[in-house]
Amino acid sequence: MIEHLNKETFKEKVFDYENNEEWKYEGDKPCLIDFYADWCQPCKSVAPVLEELADEYDDKIDIYKVNTEKEEELAGIFGIQSIPSLLFVPQEGMPQMAQGALPKETFEQAFKEVLSVEK
Repeated sequence: MIEHLNKETFKEKVFDYENNEEWKYEGDKPCLIDFYADWCQPCKSVAPVLEELADEYDDKIDIYKVNTEKEEELAGIFGIQSIPSLLFVPQEGMPQMAQGALPKETFEQAFKEVLSVEK
């Protein structure tokens, strides 16, 4: 299931940027964060792909969405300039950002290479 994050839930589940200067992932499994807006057409095309991936990788990865219109502070912290922007967050190491409406195969490849997760 995909969960929408606000500032408070983001700090609990992903990164408490107000209390940590260095990156420290708070989650118990890797995650993908989709920075989107309701009016964004490419964001709308990615949404069903993310739903499929959420079902297929249910217990291995968390998928979150952040509405950049409502959560401007989060968008600003990550320097979101264009949407969709997708943040791949591994359990260990630094997250990696990708931009644009990616095909499902690209997500699966990034899950494997960046997040070390396979179906």
